[in-house]
Parts: sequence; C-alpha cells; structure tokens
Amino acid sequence: MTRDLHMSTAASPAERATLAKSRYRYRLACLAFALSFLAIAGRLVSLGFAAVEPGAGGLHDISTTVHRPDILDRNGRLLATDIKGATLYADPAKVIDRDELVEQVASVLPDIDTAELREKLKQGKRFVAIKRELTPQQQAEIYELGQPGLGFIEEYRRVYPVGATACHVVGYVNVDNKGLAGIEKFIDDNPQLAMSAPENAVGGEAVTLSLDLGVQHVVREELVNAMATYRAKAAAGAVIDVASGEVIAMVSLPDYDPNHREEALDKDRLNRMTSGVYELGSVFKVLTVAGALDAGSSTMRSSYDASHPIHVGGFTIEDFHGKKRRLTVPEIFIYSSNIGAAKMALSLGVNRHRAFLEKLGLLSRLTTEIGESAAPIIPSHWQQINTITIAYGHGLSITPLQLATATLPLVNGGFAVSPTFLPRSRLAGLRQSPSVVKPATSQAMLQLMRLNVLKGTGKRAEAEGYRVGGKTGTAEKVVGRHYEGSKLLNSFLSVFPTDAPEYLVLVMLDEPKRVPETNNEATAGVNAAPTVGKIVARIAPILGVAPKLPGDQPKFDAKVLASY
Repeated sequence: MTRDLHMSTAASPAERATLAKSRYRYRLACLAFALSFLAIAGRLVSLGFAAVEPGAGGLHDISTTVHRPDILDRNGRLLATDIKGATLYADPAKVIDRDELVEQVASVLPDIDTAELREKLKQGKRFVAIKRELTPQQQAEIYELGQPGLGFIEEYRRVYPVGATACHVVGYVNVDNKGLAGIEKFIDDNPQLAMSAPENAVGGEAVTLSLDLGVQHVVREELVNAMATYRAKAAAGAVIDVASGEVIAMVSLPDYDPNHREEALDKDRLNRMTSGVYELGSVFKVLTVAGALDAGSSTMRSSYDASHPIHVGGFTIEDFHGKKRRLTVPEIFIYSSNIGAAKMALSLGVNRHRAFLEKLGLLSRLTTEIGESAAPIIPSHWQQINTITIAYGHGLSITPLQLATATLPLVNGGFAVSPTFLPRSRLAGLRQSPSVVKPATSQAMLQLMRLNVLKGTGKRAEAEGYRVGGKTGTAEKVVGRHYEGSKLLNSFLSVFPTDAPEYLVLVMLDEPKRVPETNNEATAGVNAAPTVGKIVARIAPILGVAPKLPGDQPKFDAKVLASY
C-alpha cells in the first residue's frame, strides 16, 4: 500500500493531466446520459398530459359519450340503461397494406364507405375513426382479422331492453349518448332528477317514471290488435291516474325501436298523443255538457228539441241516428245528439263556452316532461257558429293528451290535475291543483258516462265488474276543404270505476275500416269502445282495482239508471 501511494505521488505532470482529462470526459458522458434520460422523461410526461387537438398528429381518445342514469318504471323495471360499446379506429402509421385493411374491414362492416376510408388513411393523421357502436360480434370479427393498425376505444352505448314498448315516453339519444327526445332529453335538461338507483338497477343512478310497464304492454298490445282487426292506419292511447295525474301508460302506433334511432325520423311514427292535433268529434260532448251543467244553464232534467236539423250560416247540423224528438240531457249524451249538444252550448253562451274550454286548458299548449305538445288550432274569430260546431267536436283541433287532461277535473271531483310522467301521490296531485268545476258537476258526468256504457253508444266498452263509463267520438276527417265520410277518426274516452274513479283511459283509432267483425260498421262504438273494454279488463288487476261482486255492482248501476 505504501508502495502504490508512493508511485501515485511520484507520477509525472503529463500523467496527471491525462488522468484529469479522463475524469472530465467520464463526468461529461454521465451528464449527457442524465440529460438525455431527463429529456425523454419530460417528453413522455408532456405527451401524457397535453391535450391533442382533433386532426393533429398522435393518437387520441375520441370518446365523447356521457354516462346516463338508468330509466325505470314505477316498479323498478328497466326501460333504459348504458352498456360499454366499442369504437373501431385505425392508426395509419401502423397499417401495412391499406387496401387489404379496407377490404377486410368492409367484409365485417359492409355499410362503411370504403373510398372515404382509403382517403382518410392516406392523410397522414395518426387517428382515423372507422365506426362507432360496434356489436360484440362485430368487435370479435374485427379482432380476428389480425390487421396491424386497427384498435378499439370503449364508449358508453344506450340500450332499451323493452324496445318499442315505451318509446314515445322514454325517447332516445344520439351517438354521443345525449338525449334528443322524451324523458331522455328531460334528464339532460334536469340532471338533478337522477337518484341513487335501487338494488335491481344496472347503473349507479336512476330516474323512476310513473309508467307501469305491465299496463304499457297491455295498452300497446290491444292497440296493435285493434289496428289489425279494424284495419286502421294508426292508433293511440293512454291511461292516467285521475287524482295524481300520473301517466301510467301512453302508446302511439306506428312506433319505433329506440335501439334503432333512425326509425324515429319517419313522419308516420310521430307521437300522436302529443304531436298531432285533431278534431275529435263527439267526445267533446263531455265538455259541452259539463260546461252547461257547471254554469247552471242546463240541469240533468233539462230537455232540448232535436226533432229538426239546425241551419246556420249555410251549414246544416243534424244527428247521425236522430230520434226526431225532444231529448233530455242524459238522452243527448247517450244518443250523442249533435243538435242537442249545439243547443246546450248556445244556452251556455258563446263567451262562457269559450271561457270554460280555456279554463280546462284546451286553448293553449300542454307541456309535460316529454316536451311541449302541438299547439291547438283555434278559430281566429270565435262566433256563434264556432260554438255550435265545437259543441259536438268539430272546429277545434287539439292533441289527444289535452283532451284526456281536460277530462280529469270532470271525473275527479273538479280538480285540474296536470299530467306527469314522474311519480306523484294522489294527495299531492289534488292538493296542488285548482278546483275548476263543481263537485256536483263531476258527479253528474260520472253518472252520464256510466249511463252511456249501460244504455248508449258505449255498450261494447263494458268490462264486467269494473263499472266503466265513457263517451264515443266518431269524427269525419278533413280532406282538402271538405269532411270525408269514409275517413274517420274514432275515439273512446272512459273512466273506471265510475262509482269511485281511479283511472282514465283514452283510445283513438285512425281510419278504421268496415269489417265483418263490426257488421260492416265503422263508428267508435264498434271499434274504439270494445278496445277500451279489453284494456280495462286486463289492466284493472295489474293496478289493484278490485272488481265489484255480481250482487254489488247493480246497486250503483240502478242509481245511474234512475237518473235516466
């Protein structure tokens, strides 16, 4: 050791200079390596945190979808939910053979534009989106191709487990999972709606609706059957709780599957309950009679001469199956007398008639959670002739949901309950709603509606044990500038049980035909009315409405018949 130390200290100046240079070069090399590693690390960090603009070089995540809450019916059954789906993309820098890649991808996805894809692959970008919302099978087949440069990005995709069953209420979303219609759009406009989901929900949050999926299915199925039986071009219907205003079911046919959102763009698949306005015919006599009774211009014992047509302003108003005699108010209702309804409206007066309809919300748009309904078409100058024709349902066009809403106070004791597609108790519905008609008027209308099923045009709506009441409407449609007798819009407006009303049911059939099943008749009494009867018989047990025993029902009916 002493010898080595001696040798080191004895080194010449040249040797010491060489040794110093070696140490300097070693330190310089270490510093260079350290700076290189720092540069690489810094670049990686910057790439990791820097936002990449669309179209810029480098890979980037194009996922713009948002996670949506589940949509459930009133019993927690799933109507809409999110699943993870795949988006196919290509990194052109890793593609070996563009033509082969395009050809193989097109063999799995034949709907892609191959020319456009080839052009995009030539543009030098590092990210080319090919197709979103792949099915699991498509994703697996693409993966099996083994093509370098292809990859997948995971995105949320909206699915509707019950398909078209509740489409016009639930609505649908766009490719970015943003709501475009129905409750889906309402959720986006009101994000506070989402609550913690119940245990049976798929997602973490959920929005519960007033719909009952079982009732919704029955209404849709019976309307499908009615369209087939009566060869109608379209149909619509709703079930509403008369006290809470909850919409338990709402259907419009033809409908669409929200899993295939492009179907919703077909103009024939519009929601006829809210987006179409119609002259609904004799169901309006419910409103006419109620207005006259409520104002006191008529009573249940009043009578009007219906023996001759009314001639006014070049128009002739007559009855379809006229009795050619004086009719009492109950007879006007059950025989659906146009002459009698017109004279009741005239006794009420033009101004009071219009004011009553306005009070029931028939002269303004109706707005619910699924959006604003179509605006009613109102006479620009409301004169006596308008009051006469509107009395029996012509000259004022409204949406079917407006008619149902206007009828609620006539059967629930007088309260103008607004319809809702969200849960609401009966107590809350009545407490927050103004009283717009007298309770006595409501009671009289219930008796008249029940009487019409027992003795009048609504006989085929009877559902044994459930005391159905209602009013038919057979309206000729306007073709050009004239009413066309062969093109009818039929409806039946009903309530059950009439002795303790719980639910309103409305059915509308568009252009039903004369068929053997109806003895070649086409009025609402032979098609819309029996459709309601079938619906009530099936939904009453679902809704927990107990039927009256055979010995109990006649007690109420006897009271109704006594008024006749």
